[in-house]
Amino acid sequence: MEKPFLAESFYKALDGQRQAKNLTWKKVAEQAKVSASTLTRIAQGKRPDVDTMAALCRWSGLNADDFVSRDGVKGEAEPLAQIMAHLRADKNISPEGAAAIETMIKSAYEQFRVE
Repeated sequence: MEKPFLAESFYKALDGQRQAKNLTWKKVAEQAKVSASTLTRIAQGKRPDVDTMAALCRWSGLNADDFVSRDGVKGEAEPLAQIMAHLRADKNISPEGAAAIETMIKSAYEQFRVE
């Protein structure tokens, strides 16, 4: 069975970004705000934790979803889940406001959803 996270591909993509920016791995660690030892572990095939993955994707501009193997399964988020994810990520809305809007959207979605 194929592993769900393509660690080697992720590392190679990071290395491509590093080389394009003409940086050392130490400088990458500084800029991405991760430890240099974490980058060494990734180079050895270890998977990064979610916070490290987010930091490295933010630094590099890479999309984390590109490194998740679907193993032949096309996963697609439901529209309501996509809306909620975007709503929760909106920095212009407080968590309380997002929860209130989420409640309204869920209610309307359930009322108008075609079975």
